[in-house]
Amino acid sequence: MKIHILNSTTITEFLLLGFPALNYYKFPFFSIVLSMYCMTICENLLIILLVSTSQRLRSPMYFFLGHLALSDIILVTSVVPKMLDVIIREGSVTPFAECMTQFYLYGGSVCVECYLLTAMSYDRFLAICKPLHYTAMMSVQLRYSLVISSWALSFSFASMTFLLVLDLDFCGPNVINHFFCEFAPVLELSCSDTTVMDIEIIFVSVPVVLLPFLFIIITYVNIFITIFGISSTSGRRKTFSTCSSHLAVVSIYYGSMLIIYMVPHREHLLTVNKFISLFYIVLTPLLNPMIYSLRNKEIQSSVAIFLIVHSKKRLS
Repeated sequence: MKIHILNSTTITEFLLLGFPALNYYKFPFFSIVLSMYCMTICENLLIILLVSTSQRLRSPMYFFLGHLALSDIILVTSVVPKMLDVIIREGSVTPFAECMTQFYLYGGSVCVECYLLTAMSYDRFLAICKPLHYTAMMSVQLRYSLVISSWALSFSFASMTFLLVLDLDFCGPNVINHFFCEFAPVLELSCSDTTVMDIEIIFVSVPVVLLPFLFIIITYVNIFITIFGISSTSGRRKTFSTCSSHLAVVSIYYGSMLIIYMVPHREHLLTVNKFISLFYIVLTPLLNPMIYSLRNKEIQSSVAIFLIVHSKKRLS
């Protein structure tokens, strides 16, 4: 692959290698990823539609869940279509502007999920630990403030990183050993001093990842203390079921994120990192609606009502 140069120094495109080890199985691999992507989009669109239209799903938790579904759609759509092209072509060229756009949307949606999961943990904390004050404290004004702040802060932090990356020089090579424009592989290709970027990432990771994660841990410590304080076994089980879906999503989300960024970006570990990223980007948004739907009777009944109403409209 030739490096395209502008003014003898600036790279105008990158080559994404994808999964060279799976090139022989690219057609079944492509089919699996495409199927998962389509299912993810359909599931999350259904969640958004139900939360927007169903009278049964008017609680704050479902309001946050609808926005989580939207961020999942942005996350997978920013990465998976290009990844499918990389898989089928056994590597694909991406223009610099397209790579940076993907980087920006991916970063922003990841940050949004961190904040939304934090807001949802606070909602569960109030519902379980402060049940008498829950309605007054989790007001419509507060839930809108939490959601607007989540989106605004996330894409503000993503914009900071994005602008700093744009200021870097990329003068070769232009090969990214990944299936999308992820931060670390892109940064490794820069011929500029990336000290400022390293400091900025540490600065941003504190309010975006560390503080929300600590807040979620603290809220669940209080939730578990309250649950264990309930005398009856059935009462404990019923109370825990109200936050089990959120806890499962938090565990999968932060678990996979921590593994990704704990695995060093060394040559012999790049394949491992790519497959963990694949799980995090493709599988997690697919699982989130399933986790919330499998044990949630309100969502199940809303889906049933939605299907019945639309089937009657078709017949009429």
